[in-house]
Amino acid sequence: MATLFEQLGGTEAINLAVDKFYERVLADERIKHFFADTDMVKQRAHQKAFLTYAFGGAGKYSGSDMREAHKDLVAQQGLNHEHFDAVAEDLMLTLAEMGVSEELRDQVAVIAAAPQHKKDVLNQ
Repeated sequence: MATLFEQLGGTEAINLAVDKFYERVLADERIKHFFADTDMVKQRAHQKAFLTYAFGGAGKYSGSDMREAHKDLVAQQGLNHEHFDAVAEDLMLTLAEMGVSEELRDQVAVIAAAPQHKKDVLNQ
């Protein structure tokens, strides 16, 4: 059976989705301020690597731990549930805009919004 990564279209599709996703995020008044001082080239590369791993396209992820990567955003900028949900919403809208089926978007949502993932990002 094909991995979610393969079903979504592999590296090319993930790369395009991440680029379109960050265009949407950087225009989103609810969350764009979190990225004001972020090296977006580096951020996009991290997100592409993470999603490739999370969706079954790589055996491991060598980037920062989710808690560590978001610790300062929580402590210094007040990253919370509403912001997490806005990011998830932007991802789902991006995938829908790209023509990804509802079935595959549902699979992405299960991974992206998993309770443990949310707890890690929000340092809970």
